[in-house]
Amino acid sequence: MQERTKLTAAAAGTVTIGGDLRVNRMGYGAMRITGDGIWGPPSDHAGAIAVLRRAVELDVNVIDTADSYGPDVSEELIAEALHPYPKGLVIATKGGWFRPGPGIWAHNASPAHLREAVDGSLKRLRLERIDLYQLHAVDPATAFEDSIETLAALRHEGKIRHIGLSNVTWEHVERARAIVPIVSVQNRYSIADHRESDRIVDNCERDGLVFFPWNPIIRSSDAGDAIQSVARAHGATVHQIALAWLLRRSRTMVPIPGTTSIPHLEQNIAAAAMKLTDDEYEALTRQPVLH
Repeated sequence: MQERTKLTAAAAGTVTIGGDLRVNRMGYGAMRITGDGIWGPPSDHAGAIAVLRRAVELDVNVIDTADSYGPDVSEELIAEALHPYPKGLVIATKGGWFRPGPGIWAHNASPAHLREAVDGSLKRLRLERIDLYQLHAVDPATAFEDSIETLAALRHEGKIRHIGLSNVTWEHVERARAIVPIVSVQNRYSIADHRESDRIVDNCERDGLVFFPWNPIIRSSDAGDAIQSVARAHGATVHQIALAWLLRRSRTMVPIPGTTSIPHLEQNIAAAAMKLTDDEYEALTRQPVLH
């Protein structure tokens, strides 16, 4: 029990979102606490509640979710487990998808849908204002500027504190910033795949935007020799080394690994304290990238 108390997301250091929300640089992604296909309630309701509460006990103070996770289920579980929220906890949610069934994702970032989505998230999360609301994806059937202008209006109305973008290019970031301040980007990114966002990570650090990498933990079968070697040297798992690399990659990086298991959660949080040497970091960065 003594060893468990040493686990803390604060070991990764902190970053400030939008100039006023200071969070620890190891968060939690709440997509997988829903049912199969990210649809419906979890098979283990009590387990999902326990994982959320344990995350906060381990000093996780940024939780990422979306109205499409369930749909609605993830947000409802977060409120059930954690409301009234502890001081400093940031709930980041997203909108811009429509879910017609398990495993099916359909775009809808129309102004009318986004307004409905924000109001729904406020109700489910039991909030008066959402600290960070992210456009979940660019909708090819809706003008991007129309989506952003809607979020800007909702921010002006006091329903959103800060706006972020997900699954975007840097061109989208620049177009959005011409309308309203953007404080974060969330794209798929890890040590082993989808490194197309390397430039976006660098630009976020340059401009003070937080970068949330989704799907940050690689499969063990995808771990190259460098990751395996560094993991052995640290007595760690390849998952932990993947997270440690992300934390080293940029000072504005905030990994948001998700899990439905408390032991796995604690393993992820333990990575917050891992320090890679310069040689280890360079060897990991040079390893082949999956596509």
